[in-house]
Amino acid sequence: MKMISWNVNGLRSVHRKNFREWFEKEKADIVCLQEIKITDEAIKKDEEFYHPAKYHSSWAFAEKAGYSGLALYSKKEPDDVRIGLGIPKFDIEGRWLEADFGPITVVNSYWPNSQREHTRLPFKLEFCAAAEKRLQALRKKGREVIICGDFNIAHKEIDLRNPKTNMKNAGFLPEERAWMTRFLDKLEWVDSFRKFEQGPEHYTWWSYRPGVREKNIGWRLDYFLVNKEASDRLKAASHCPDVMGSDHCPVRLTLKK
Repeated sequence: MKMISWNVNGLRSVHRKNFREWFEKEKADIVCLQEIKITDEAIKKDEEFYHPAKYHSSWAFAEKAGYSGLALYSKKEPDDVRIGLGIPKFDIEGRWLEADFGPITVVNSYWPNSQREHTRLPFKLEFCAAAEKRLQALRKKGREVIICGDFNIAHKEIDLRNPKTNMKNAGFLPEERAWMTRFLDKLEWVDSFRKFEQGPEHYTWWSYRPGVREKNIGWRLDYFLVNKEASDRLKAASHCPDVMGSDHCPVRLTLKK
């Protein structure tokens, strides 16, 4: 099974940049998009355009227009779809969408940015705690859980080009990184990309500033994580830095059947 996760930084915008051609070429079983920045009303006005042929579509919209939001396209209709964490202050931002496919639960997620001056760090850490609680609950139910999306966290120094100068910047703060370390190491969740690739200079986000992406001055913010019980399904994981259209690139995960 082939899965793709991509922060598109605006679904309308990426559709103007050959998204449909890319989508049809990939032929993925499941595609999870973050930061779609579109409303339910806009989707309904042009359903054929935003619902790819032969795919089922699931959505989580933000209340605020032009902000956040998620889409999940799947060749197979999900057995069940759940939107949100059940916590209004997170759910109004369209950050969490779960879909069940047999024994597997796919979670599409868009994690808060701590912002400059770290004004949203407490909100981010609360979200981390709520997400962890929900993921562990799914695990206890015997689900094989795959969570993907833009975590807005570069976990280790290897995960960004200039770690020394970013120690106090959002996305590389000690509190954010400590949460991810505990989640992966103590709770035994698996970073699928690092299972297959241990080397440096593999990033998924680059500033729009001229020359930055060309020089590969980036951050790895986008992940596929799986619970340990599902890790035997992992077959391959990769980034797609050559796919343009957003400041993020897509990330792929292939599972054994």
